[in-house]
Amino acid sequence: MHSALVDLATVRAGGISGVWDLGGEPSTVAALAKDHQRRKMPYIRYAGPFLTAPGGYPSDRAWAPAGSWRELRSPADAVEAVAEAKAHGATLIKVTANAGGPLLSPAIMAAVAGQGLPVVVHAEGPGTVRLALESGAAYLAHTPWTEPLDPGLARDCAARMTWISTLDIHGWGEPTPESVTAVANLRLFRSYGGQVRYGTDLGNGPLPPAVNPREVRLLQSAGLTPNEILQAMTGDGLSWIPGGLDLDPARFADSLATARVLDESVHPAVFPR
Repeated sequence: MHSALVDLATVRAGGISGVWDLGGEPSTVAALAKDHQRRKMPYIRYAGPFLTAPGGYPSDRAWAPAGSWRELRSPADAVEAVAEAKAHGATLIKVTANAGGPLLSPAIMAAVAGQGLPVVVHAEGPGTVRLALESGAAYLAHTPWTEPLDPGLARDCAARMTWISTLDIHGWGEPTPESVTAVANLRLFRSYGGQVRYGTDLGNGPLPPAVNPREVRLLQSAGLTPNEILQAMTGDGLSWIPGGLDLDPARFADSLATARVLDESVHPAVFPR
């Protein structure tokens, strides 16, 4: 998700106890992360700014706030940018590879990955998934959606990286060619044992600011079981289902969407022994 584009208190009220901010103005995101408990927001793990080529994505997008990206011109720039992100408290690094514009060189991307923090790559368009894989990225920020992946590439990705799902951004509940391609690519990736993290790219269009049942249903359509989806969604924070979780595949997504964050306002019943 992107903290600058959503209301974080609403996100927490919708059952999300923790988020990864994958691209934002670093000082602003760091301040939100530090103050999340007092402001009743999710715990925030964050990546700092988007690292991109000069003129590359998302520097050409109106939605990207000033300071939310940094242009890299050399491997030395990459080393400096990662050090600055670490100084702001980042524990992830976000890199963009969008074939519709300028791309970072393999040497610069490898320099980013060599600095000791997990790298998350926005890979969009021909050749970008392979570029992310060969540069040492730990995660793809999105299931690839622009074309069907070669099975050999999907197999290599499954051995070396995790994909963040973000399936519902392609149509927001309506089937599209992009959503069909993404689901098929995720199913292929999973067939080779690939690991998936639930993610919605919250802030990108009309997505529920809460647990997204559409995303959950798309994960099911890619072959994930309810148990596998729970594993993809959960971390250190605690959420609960007030009415109890329904594991029936037909009702699972809507049941999960009733999740609420477990905190001091919740007083579970105490039963005598």
